[in-house]
Amino acid sequence: MDRSAYALIATDLDGTLLRGDDTVSDRSRAALARVAEAGARHLVVTGRPAPRVRSLLEDLGCTGLAVCGQGAQLYDAGADRLLWSVTLDRELAEIALGKIEAEVGQVYAAVDQDGVDGLTLIEPGYLMPHPTLPAVRIDRRDDLWCAPISKVLLRHAELSDDELAATARAVVGSLATVTMSGPGTVELQPCGVTKATGLALAAARLGLSPWQTIAFGDMPNDIPMFDWAGRGVAMANAHPDLKAVADEVTTSNEDDGIAVVLERLFSASAVR
Repeated sequence: MDRSAYALIATDLDGTLLRGDDTVSDRSRAALARVAEAGARHLVVTGRPAPRVRSLLEDLGCTGLAVCGQGAQLYDAGADRLLWSVTLDRELAEIALGKIEAEVGQVYAAVDQDGVDGLTLIEPGYLMPHPTLPAVRIDRRDDLWCAPISKVLLRHAELSDDELAATARAVVGSLATVTMSGPGTVELQPCGVTKATGLALAAARLGLSPWQTIAFGDMPNDIPMFDWAGRGVAMANAHPDLKAVADEVTTSNEDDGIAVVLERLFSASAVR
C-alpha cells in the first residue's frame, strides 16, 4: 500500500511498542523516525495514565498529543497538560466493586488518579502488573477514593483475567466500561470511554480520519481502536480476541513487530 495511505500511526505501549523491559528498540525508533520524515504522525494510545507515560514520551521525543488512561485523557506532552479528561464517579466505582465481589469474592483494587500529577494508589494485597511503575500503597480501600480517579484496576487471587473481565462485564452494566489491557490488568473506566473515543478525539484535533489511521495493539482493550481505525495490526503475542478482529498479525513486540510493518509501508530501505 502506498505510504500516503496512512497519516496517523496509533500505537499501544505495553506488549506492543515497548519490549518486556519497558524499552523501545533501535529498529522501532528508526521506523518511527522514517514515519515522521514522511510527514505522518505517531500517536501513543495507552492504558497508562498521563503521569506514567511522561518519561517514555520524552524519551521518544514526542511533544504532541497522546491518548492515555484507556481514552479517558488527551495529553499534550509538549505543554505537560491535559487537554481533555473524564473521571470515573467514585461512588459508582464502589458500587461496581461491590457487585463484582458479590459474584467472585474478594478482589484487590488500585486506582489511577486524574491529572498530570495523579498517583497510582494500591490497596493491601494488590500486586502491580508492572513493578517498575511507581505506586503508593494505602492502608484501607476507602483511601482509594480520596481524589478524582480516571480508572480502577482489579486483580483476583484465583480467576484468570478473562474470567474476571467476563464476570465484571456481566454485573457492572452501565456503571463503568470494563477492559482487559494486559496480564493481571482488568480495569473499570468511565462508561462509554474507550481507546477509540480518545483516538477519535485526537485525530479530529489533528484533522485526520479513521481511514488515514493504522493502529497497533496486543490486548482486548485495543479492539475498539481497531474497529475505529482504517487498519488494525495485532502483535504475534496479542490476545486471541484481538487477533480475531485484526486486519494483519505482525511479529511480536520483542521482534520489532511495529517496525516490520512500518518499514514495508514507509520504505524499508530508508530505515535500515
